Amino acid sequence: MNASDSEEDSYDERTALVPSENPALPSYKPDPDLNPPLDPSTKRSGVSRRAGTAPVDGGSDQEVDVDEEELTLKYGAKHVIMLFIPVTVCMLVVVATIKSVSFYTEKTNQTLIYTPFTENTASVGRRLLNSVLNTIIMISVIVVMTIFLVVLYKYRCYKFIHGWLILSSLMLLFWLSSMYLSQVFKTYNLAVDYPTVGVIIWNFGAVGMICIHWKGPLQLQQAYLILISALMALVFIKFLPEWSAWLILGAISIYDLVAVLSPKGPLRMLVETAQERNEPIFPALIYSSAMMWTVGMASPPDAQRSGPETDEEAEQTTRGAEPESRQSQLFPEDDLEEDRGVKLGLGDFIFYSVLVGKAAATGGDWNTTLACFVAILIGLCLTLLLLAIFKKALPALPISITFGLVFYFSTDFLVQPFMDNLAAHQFYI
Repeated sequence: MNASDSEEDSYDERTALVPSENPALPSYKPDPDLNPPLDPSTKRSGVSRRAGTAPVDGGSDQEVDVDEEELTLKYGAKHVIMLFIPVTVCMLVVVATIKSVSFYTEKTNQTLIYTPFTENTASVGRRLLNSVLNTIIMISVIVVMTIFLVVLYKYRCYKFIHGWLILSSLMLLFWLSSMYLSQVFKTYNLAVDYPTVGVIIWNFGAVGMICIHWKGPLQLQQAYLILISALMALVFIKFLPEWSAWLILGAISIYDLVAVLSPKGPLRMLVETAQERNEPIFPALIYSSAMMWTVGMASPPDAQRSGPETDEEAEQTTRGAEPESRQSQLFPEDDLEEDRGVKLGLGDFIFYSVLVGKAAATGGDWNTTLACFVAILIGLCLTLLLLAIFKKALPALPISITFGLVFYFSTDFLVQPFMDNLAAHQFYI
């Protein structure tokens, strides 16, 4: 049995951070006319590429364990980089926008419908109470919508889900992007006529809808998902009250922990249902670090053709299928074995960026912003480390958000005043 569909595969990346689904490959049967017999050393090298397979030619279990460790380190380091790059790009886009476009840091009386209670009050107790109420409403909306999505997916209401996601993508790609572009033009005092802006927005949104909901280059799809996350994070930074934003970040990390690790958690049920059905989770909700690929196979009408074949038809079918089978056997092993990627929910991108963006907007100091940035990457690295240890689905928010909040408040209230005093007295360390 091929290692990609083996039940004993010892390196199955899972997290919320969601595992990518590898479709089953057909069993590989070498053609003696095309492939010479392999010597034991070659077979053992094949074992090192696929963890969990049985030792070949009496290979020891110790060698297999060493090969599994090497495979884990190889893919673990690769996936750390694969996730660091998009998360870093998303946070950099948000921070650059916060530092350059003043629209997203200006105080306003407008709030989201999910945070109706204002914090413009002189009483600290009243402000704290209002922020707690805003947090409860926001988390309740997230919980209800997540459960609603899981129920729809469980009962296979795919058309309704696709329509929901398409409408959300339309709003993000057309409305929020046009708002962002107009503010950038105002900031840099660029005179652009409305027809040109309309053409730019139309092309940007149309290509994004095609890449996200249909098909397109992987790098382009990843870029659109990162931009969508950055736009949504900027909206939260703009319209969430300050205290409510920090409380929501702490509460959403706790909810993520419960939703993924609880036996009846909605996110865990969603992932398990998708795995049972061998279906990918909707691309509009997930960032994939590897190409979604399929294996060519017979279509159901061809595979289930009724009626006996004549000898001539059977011979033609056999001759037609033989070149394809031999061509597939001639593929190198590296081409058949695709990179095993991990999937990270867009919500994780959004709340990572909200934390760093709020630090850049309210702290106003680069030390605080960099501290939060480093804390999130450290938390993500620790999450992947725990993933390699426990080999089960893990939430991506709790560790990173906890580190980010601790680093933010400690830097803002301890490190920054200390640095200001050093600068005032002209002491240098």
